Amino acid sequence: MTMQQTPLLMHRLMDRGAMLQPDVEVMTATADGARSQTMLETRNRAHQLAHALNDAGIEIGDRVATFMWNGARHLEAYHAVACMGAVIHTLNIRLSPVDLEYIINHAQDKIIIVDADVLPALEKLAGKMPSVEKIVVAAEPGFENWETSLPNAIDYEDFIKGKPTKYQWPEIDENSAMGLCYTSGTTGKPKGVMYTHRANYLHTIAIAMTDVMGLSATDTLLGIVPMFHANAWGLPWVACMLGMKQVYPHRFMVPDHLARMITDYDVTISAGVPTIWQGVKGLIEANPDKYKFSALTRLTCGGSAPPPSLIEWFWDALGVEMVQGWGMTETSPLATISRRTSKRKHLEMGDADRAANQAKAGLPIPGLEIEIFDDEWNTLPHDGKAFGELLIRGPWICSEYFNNPQPDKFHDGWLITGDVAKIDPEGYIIITDRSKDLIKSGGEWISSVDLENHIAGMAAVGQACVVAHPHPRWDERPVALIIKKADVELTPEQVIAHCESKFAKWQLPDDVLFVDSIPLTATGKMDKKVVRAQLEADGYKLPDQR
Repeated sequence: MTMQQTPLLMHRLMDRGAMLQPDVEVMTATADGARSQTMLETRNRAHQLAHALNDAGIEIGDRVATFMWNGARHLEAYHAVACMGAVIHTLNIRLSPVDLEYIINHAQDKIIIVDADVLPALEKLAGKMPSVEKIVVAAEPGFENWETSLPNAIDYEDFIKGKPTKYQWPEIDENSAMGLCYTSGTTGKPKGVMYTHRANYLHTIAIAMTDVMGLSATDTLLGIVPMFHANAWGLPWVACMLGMKQVYPHRFMVPDHLARMITDYDVTISAGVPTIWQGVKGLIEANPDKYKFSALTRLTCGGSAPPPSLIEWFWDALGVEMVQGWGMTETSPLATISRRTSKRKHLEMGDADRAANQAKAGLPIPGLEIEIFDDEWNTLPHDGKAFGELLIRGPWICSEYFNNPQPDKFHDGWLITGDVAKIDPEGYIIITDRSKDLIKSGGEWISSVDLENHIAGMAAVGQACVVAHPHPRWDERPVALIIKKADVELTPEQVIAHCESKFAKWQLPDDVLFVDSIPLTATGKMDKKVVRAQLEADGYKLPDQR
């Protein structure tokens, strides 16, 4: 053995930026601007938080949950919890109470750090979180006088007050858990993906590479991708590693506020789903002289494929490259990347051809293997024509779900992604369909089967089918088709009200259609491909598009 066997632990990366660039700012949006602290202050506060958590009984491997917007305190939690050997469990603030209750109890969270403005959503679970011993409330300006019915609640600043600014990070196995994120992208209960130090360390370094996101210490990041969603695509970890200036929008996620932050704080890179950038595009088109994106050079877009027209508009109008990434919660999450110029031969391409390439899911990030397989697990040619089940493997790819065996999701060391894809001769991944009938709305998954099963539980419903229908802003929205039982009354409003008892507002069907029959396959299953095709052929439009 000729090399030191230093464990790949996140504390070796997370303290680095503050050491090399202590005066660089970390900013959190407020109603009238932003509050600022330095990288060194952020690092010191993270160490204080680690001491406070340790004093509260948090040990190596314990789960500490966050229920927060993107902001400096959420960043401190990322830093503290992971580096002290505990597990940072990011709770999605958009989930329904039913899913939140299941996730918190399945993870056995011991402490939850919550933003004061979203306390009401967590209070719905009062008395239903037996493992939770303490609630730590982070209050941004305007919410300092928070109150809650939840027991054992303490203000974040009081929690860390007086704690030492140096915590001795433990030397643990690099395969120890450091992060937990649940995905509700398939049927049934949400599944937990447990990230290890080794996996996150390698992913963090890989996505900073020039041919991936091309990040450096001179960048200013506007972190729009939620920190509760798949590690915010890994950007907070990279930003702390490099010492990048960071700007976080907190709850101010409207296009006007985002555009002002890009303008006012000289943002060079940001990341978000296509609906975010479509909103910003519309804002700029309506106010061409109001915003000046003079420092912005690139946007990372993921969650769903951006249309080539959006990619071209940002380049033609602003000279901003839209970098597309593809991945899943199970892939930490970034797995492929598509840049304006990903290969030397692309230097000779015209803008339209480059935009078409950028609209593909992209090339595998170094370190990962991606293949397409037929129904008998034979590999298929990379000819841009053959399509099959997309599988992936590598050092930051999930190998099992947390306390939830799902052998049908894995094959011979590969993760089965649930996507159907082609691979072209240049190695680009092109997603063509989904092997499951999931609905992707605004970058978030909605399970059509879960909606169907819930609707079918209504006494007046004979059969229910939920399909995705294209939407210009949200990419897709759910539409429910229902066969009513004979001689009963049922209204669309009753169906929606029934769904509201289990699902979050953004998961509800946009429309309810009563039909006489639903097409079936030869094996008696609902043929959703035919349903979607019939809606399109009939010229169907969603209610907000009529």
